[in-house]
Amino acid sequence: MTTLLLAFAAVLLPAVLLSSLAHRTILSTAALFLVAGFVLGDGVTDVVSLTPDDPVVGTLAELALFAVLFSDGMRVGWGDLRSAWRLPGRALGWGMPLTLVVTALLARYVVGLDWPEALLIGALLAPTDPVFAAALVGNDRVPPRLRHLLNVESGVNDGLALPFVVLFLAIAAGSEDLHLGELGLELALGIAIGIAVPWAAILLERLRFFSASTRYEPLNAIAIGLLVLALGKATHGNLFLAAFAAGITVATFGERQRESFEQFGELIAEIFKLAALLVFGALITPRFLGEIDWRGWVFAVLALVAARPLAIWVAFLRSRLSGREQLAMMWFGPKGFASVVYALLVLKSGIPAADQIFHLAALTIVISILAHSSTDIVVARWFDDEHEVPAWFASARGRARRVAVSLGAKAGPDEERLGDREH
Repeated sequence: MTTLLLAFAAVLLPAVLLSSLAHRTILSTAALFLVAGFVLGDGVTDVVSLTPDDPVVGTLAELALFAVLFSDGMRVGWGDLRSAWRLPGRALGWGMPLTLVVTALLARYVVGLDWPEALLIGALLAPTDPVFAAALVGNDRVPPRLRHLLNVESGVNDGLALPFVVLFLAIAAGSEDLHLGELGLELALGIAIGIAVPWAAILLERLRFFSASTRYEPLNAIAIGLLVLALGKATHGNLFLAAFAAGITVATFGERQRESFEQFGELIAEIFKLAALLVFGALITPRFLGEIDWRGWVFAVLALVAARPLAIWVAFLRSRLSGREQLAMMWFGPKGFASVVYALLVLKSGIPAADQIFHLAALTIVISILAHSSTDIVVARWFDDEHEVPAWFASARGRARRVAVSLGAKAGPDEERLGDREH
């Protein structure tokens, strides 16, 4: 444990110092931790020796996904979903199920998995992660509707995929272990805890006797999250659905709590994510990669370049997205942190095909992290074309140029940035 902590700290410091450069170039912080874990792991330098059965792997993955789903839920309160649901609804209602189905077909006919296992790997690879498309989501030149679409889709689909992962995992375990009543109770209990705890906490704070100080206000959501986590463990409710439901409830009924927690919460989730990526990288040893045959490599590539693009193309037929927006949407379906944790859940489940599914999923995730996190800045530059930038940006830039011309000077970057700031 001490060695792992030292390794994480040693990678975190240079990652922080290089974060500004990573934001502007193809360098990726997520890829840095993944590669660092691989280099530090068995078969390379042997500094960090881990197996999927080590308690730290499961515990860290569980806490990290809980934090990620909690913060994801806070980004997509019901008000946000109602205000602009049409395009995200296509991505989640059509794109995600189609991605699941196409991925399952690839697993069935390329790799040869049975249908329950094929559907299971389709479900765990269906969610997307905005972290690996950060340059696209955070670039003001990218059309706002595309950024909103990617944000909402990736924020919601982690939670939506979870029931399918749990269901297909139960089916793959065999009919004698399939207890749908218990499964439904676990999922329902998780949702109930995720709604009731933050709702009660927000109502309490509105009473005249209670008021959080400015200093402690960000801890309000932390306390809610910890209580949801503890109750979920005590009652055997589904922790991940509880986290996601709790985040949405806070975003819906506690706007002040949401705003005070936003930056603080994102940092906590990011710390957990990076630590889990380091551990995940340490599990992907040279021996591990050597155990995957050519069919597995073909599956991993097709899962990225065929499954998501085909599903999104069908889902957005006759939509108002431009050609560039559709291409960006088709490519940016990175397999991220939720898929890592779901793959670990499958591995620890002990089903007959658990090891094979984990190998296939891990390879797909690794390729996705390396490919998507290093191409986000490149794709974002597609929208440098004046016809592809948001109308408000083009209008502000035009006004800045006219002001500069009226003063007898050519508009330059400073004037354009001025126009941008005014809007």
